[in-house]
Parts: sequence; structure tokens; C-alpha cells
Amino acid sequence: MAKFSIPKGREMLYKRVGFLCVAVLALYMLLQTLGGGSVLPGSGAGGSAVSVRGREQYVLSGKDGYKYRRVSYEPYSGPKERATFVTLARNRDLYSLIESIKSVEDRFNSKFQYDWVFLNDEEFTDEFKNVTTAMISGTTKYGLVPKEHWSFPSWIDKDKAAKVRAEMREKKIIYGDSVSYRHMCRFESGFFYRHPLLADYDWYWRVEPDIRLHCDIDYDVFKFMADNNKKYAFTISIKEYEATIPTLWQTTRDFMALHPEYLPENNMLDFVSDDGGLSYNLCHFWSNFEIASLDLWRGEAYSAYFDYLDKAGGFFYERWGDAPVHSIAASLFLERDQIHHFGDLGYFHVPFHQCPIDDNTRLGNRCDCDPSKDFTWNSYSCGSKFYSVNKLPRPEGWQEHAH
Repeated sequence: MAKFSIPKGREMLYKRVGFLCVAVLALYMLLQTLGGGSVLPGSGAGGSAVSVRGREQYVLSGKDGYKYRRVSYEPYSGPKERATFVTLARNRDLYSLIESIKSVEDRFNSKFQYDWVFLNDEEFTDEFKNVTTAMISGTTKYGLVPKEHWSFPSWIDKDKAAKVRAEMREKKIIYGDSVSYRHMCRFESGFFYRHPLLADYDWYWRVEPDIRLHCDIDYDVFKFMADNNKKYAFTISIKEYEATIPTLWQTTRDFMALHPEYLPENNMLDFVSDDGGLSYNLCHFWSNFEIASLDLWRGEAYSAYFDYLDKAGGFFYERWGDAPVHSIAASLFLERDQIHHFGDLGYFHVPFHQCPIDDNTRLGNRCDCDPSKDFTWNSYSCGSKFYSVNKLPRPEGWQEHAH
């Protein structure tokens, strides 16, 4: 092999050339790394990026001539469940819904990028799709509710149903005279999980307009459900308006008599009934927030139960809500330890707040709520009932909120 030697007197020159080559190579590698810079929306101008502890800080030039420093985050690449958010909404709900979406994204989903399914009984507008897609870190999907899932079934006497609505209007029962509200309750009770857009998922989180998350959620709630064998979860529980469901419990009792095989031995009947099933105590989970297994509703027990309720006509001859229907079904068809209360999320839907009263939880999760407004232990809430029948430990100081 030939031997390389530096001529005498040229050592300093070769050393400088060597340093220059190393510097040029380092600069080239840096430019290759930074070449994929982002651009400001609509700016059409590229920028340079600097890696900062797993993030990239971009220096961007906008059309206005200013420079902007932006930070992007690596997409989550860890294990995820087959899960999605689900929202039933109208086009006119867009800007009240956006606040809900932003809250969920900021507090939770920007960390995990789960998908979001939107359903509507009319076609979504381009504005609705564009604005919601821009807000969401996961994939957005938009579906139309089939007409047969948003209309009177053939066995309903429409004149009888109209008479009931008129009577409820006279009695000033909330949503008592609304046809669309009844279609919504029936759809959420028996059809949303059958929509083709839900076929790819095992779990869902229901989100509605005008809700808010008070606390940071730094763990994957869907993984939590799967890892701990939970099938249904809630934040707020409350008592139903009895005038809207006068025959729901008797219809449920009739179903239970026909199908005792659907009730596991360790069910949670004692949450919805104080007398062994003779009557309904009106307790239910507020279904504007639900995280649940879709298999619960797809299963044989619930399918048979919903069909039985649907044929009874109470969604139209009364005003059966999806919240008591879901709550009764979960309480009867699940093992009691498969139902979970998320007391650490912080949740608001007019007019009630769920706010962690434990200081460590609330401050540790950066909750922006007033614990004195927590509804969990209120006398009209069924939160205390849930903890009692399941013999669960309560947070320190809960008695101060039991008013």
C-alpha cells in the first residue's frame, strides 16, 4: 500500500484544509437535517428548524415580512386502542362545538391523536368539515345518519305521539314537544354504534357541543379502560326527570323477567334501584360524556334490550332519553367493577361541573375549576350512591360538598 506523507513546511496548510473539510461536512449534514422545515399557513415560504429536546423549533418567514418561531411536536407512535371520538352534531352547532373540540384536543388528544367521527342527519357543509379538521390531531370522518334511524318506525302511531308531545308542552316538560330530540335519543340509544364509520373501532368517547375539560389528561384513557377491564365510564351522574320516563322501568322489568340470563350475578342493580328492582330510583350517568366499549352495545343482551324498548314505543309515546337507557343497561348487563367513574378529568356541561376536590389531583393535573362547584357529592347527584354501592374510597373532605 502506498504511504502518504506531508511535505515538510506544509503541515499548517494541510491542517487548515482538514479543518475546513470537516466544517463543510458538518454544515452540509446540518442543512440536510433542517431541510424539511414547515411553513406558516399561506406564507409559501420555507424556514430553518432547530431540534429542542424532542421538539423542533422553526424560524419561519410570513407574507407580512415578520419572522415567527414555531414549535412542532413528534406525533405519538406508542401503542393505541382501536378508538375514536364520536359527535352527533348539526351544521349550526359548529362554533359551539369548536370550543369542545379545542378543550379535548388541548387537554388530551393532541398527545395521542385519536380519530374523530362526526354524524349528522344532514350532509355536513364544507365549512364544518374544514374547520373541525383543522382543529383535530387525528383523522376526521364525516357520516350521514340513515333515514331509517332518524324517523318514526312503522309501528308508531303518529297521532298518539303528537298528542303526547302536546300534553308535555302544556306541562312544560323539557324537550317534551320536540320530535328531533326524540329521534336523537333513539339514535344514541340504538343506532350510533351501528354506523359503518364505527365499524373499525372497539372504543368511543362521546363529545357534545358546549362541554369543557378542566384538567390535563396525560394518560391514555382508552388504554386505561382496556387494561383495567372497564366497559363503561362516566364523569357526572344525576337523577332523571320522572315525567319523561313513566313506564321505562316497568318495561325494563318485563324484559328482565323474559331474559334473566343477561344479568350477571355481580351486576349493579343496586345503583338504579333502592328496593331490589321493584322501582327505579332515577339515577343515571350523564351521557353527554361517555367512554365505553362498543361491544357493550353490540352485544346480544343490549341488542335485545333496545329492540324490546323500541317496540314498546316509549321513545315517542313518552320521552325516553339515551342516558337512562344506557345507564340501566350498563348497570344490569355489566359486572359492577366494569363501570368506572373518571373523577380526575374535570368536566363541565351546563350547568354542572365535575372537579377533583383532592388538591394533589387537581393541582397536579393543572385543573382550572373551582372544587366548591363539584357536583359529584351533591344531594341531587348519584355520585355518592355509586361510591356507596361499590364500596369505593371517597376523597378526603367529600362531606363538605354534600349539600
